[in-house]
Amino acid sequence: MSQNPQDPAGTTQQFQRFQQQGQPEKSSGGPSLGFIIGIGAVVALVAILVIAFVALG
Repeated sequence: MSQNPQDPAGTTQQFQRFQQQGQPEKSSGGPSLGFIIGIGAVVALVAILVIAFVALG
């Protein structure tokens, strides 16, 4: 039974290349903070318009 020897220099070089590339950012899959703030602003604007319409109506 023959064994395939591992090349430690190759493994080290692959690891160093991985470190230099950096890791990609992981996305949480949820909405971003900017999206949440935008939705909040739209909701606040609609609420202000409804209150103004009711007060003047």
